[in-house]
Amino acid sequence: MQKKTIVAAAMAVCSATTVMAQVSGEGPWLVRARVVNLDSANSDSTGLGLSIDNKTLGELDFTYFYTKNVATELVLTTPQTQRVYANNSQIGSFRHLPPTLMLQYHFTDMQGFKPYVGAGINYTKFTGVSLPPGLSLSSDQWGGALQAGLDIPLDKNWSINFDIKKVYISTNVYNNGVRIGELKVDPMLYAVGVGYRY
Repeated sequence: MQKKTIVAAAMAVCSATTVMAQVSGEGPWLVRARVVNLDSANSDSTGLGLSIDNKTLGELDFTYFYTKNVATELVLTTPQTQRVYANNSQIGSFRHLPPTLMLQYHFTDMQGFKPYVGAGINYTKFTGVSLPPGLSLSSDQWGGALQAGLDIPLDKNWSINFDIKKVYISTNVYNNGVRIGELKVDPMLYAVGVGYRY
């Protein structure tokens, strides 16, 4: 009986939030495709002068509006390969997958454009680590994320999007299993893309 009550309550909440999101005539879902420039902070405490390369990558995100102002956004990309440098000389590479979940507030009372801000959490999985013998990285890390952006509607469904995120990504660095410091990537992500709301 308790399980049925919980399920019924959850269904009622989902129905209510969908109705609220559709009050303005807009659907609750917004899908965006973005081109992103990753600009790393590259703060290293190991003494090795470690850094990674900056790059341009693709991004896909899914936003759900609970009300006309409050939404959550899941930011996704494919695993990215980053070159690793020590004092500007390449010493290896690794792959990382960094999905990010944001809670957003959208300002909807402005004519012709819709700015928003967000904050959330990032999970980064490091794989394919190829470094000199003895050196290794953490397998995964959690970190925060901050966001500001702007949607410019083209019609009731399509929009152009500009977005900036600061994502806190770091990894411990080990030499023969002993932690020798931390590499803070902490990138700024500058993005432009298109969105479709339904």
